[in-house]
Amino acid sequence: MTAPAPGKSPAGFVGVGNMGRRMAANLASAGFPLVIRDSDAETQRRFIAEHGGEPGDSPRAFAGATVVVTMLPDGNAVREAVLGARGGIASALSPGSVILDMSSADPVGTQKLAADLAPAGIRVVDAPVSGGIARAETGTLSLMVGGQDEDAFAHVLPVLQTLGQRIFRTGPLGSGHAMKALNNFLGASAYTTAVEALAIGKEFGLDPRVMLDVVNSSTGRSFNTEVVLKDDVVTGRYGTGFALGLLAKDVGIAAGLAEAVGVNAPACQLVRDRWAEAAAGLGFAADHSEAHKQWWTIDLAAD
Repeated sequence: MTAPAPGKSPAGFVGVGNMGRRMAANLASAGFPLVIRDSDAETQRRFIAEHGGEPGDSPRAFAGATVVVTMLPDGNAVREAVLGARGGIASALSPGSVILDMSSADPVGTQKLAADLAPAGIRVVDAPVSGGIARAETGTLSLMVGGQDEDAFAHVLPVLQTLGQRIFRTGPLGSGHAMKALNNFLGASAYTTAVEALAIGKEFGLDPRVMLDVVNSSTGRSFNTEVVLKDDVVTGRYGTGFALGLLAKDVGIAAGLAEAVGVNAPACQLVRDRWAEAAAGLGFAADHSEAHKQWWTIDLAAD
């Protein structure tokens, strides 16, 4: 357990699940005094026992925090934490405080949250992450930061620098969430086409491992063929730690964004429908690398 560092502002952290607990642990190791909140009481208790911090059992517990990080499943959960029961966390925050939303959320909802908090002088910065559990553990995530309030950005920068290796300023508020959704749409698309290729090849008689060796030395390679399919699909491990339902949600956000801005995006709509089908059939919590099980009975594990 690390003692708070002199001069580090207190920070709230809401959501210490697979990603959040690793991120919050890095903040604790860096000496940030933390207030920890999780909807699962045992998860919250265990984190505090291992890493320190105060329990955020009521909005009042966050009164000293000038930054509150949210790492939750979606924007609705963020809104509930900030503005929900007993007035939400926002009811205890001072003017000038910043909600740093590092979840994957709908960018339009993020803008609405900021508008609702503005009369109280509370600001919002969206900074979703990419890099998965391994890079959350090492504090080397890529961060997509939306918002053009330079004072608010400067206020959260020490937190961002502790959690990420690369910080991208993506534009106005909500643009970080838009970028995250579009990035995950590309990842989901790559997975979808790659497992289709494996399924076709295996039915013809090709070995999935040989297929991946060829693809990863050729133009069809992607993060999915180099990592997800190689490490989790053809091995039958299915242990990326990223929930299928979360990826389906992100692709849905990307498709909704296309509709909102009037871009005809049939591939995005098709991938959204494909992943929604997988999430409905296999369950929200299934590992995202298992999605192909909903689409065929073909076993993509290597012989």
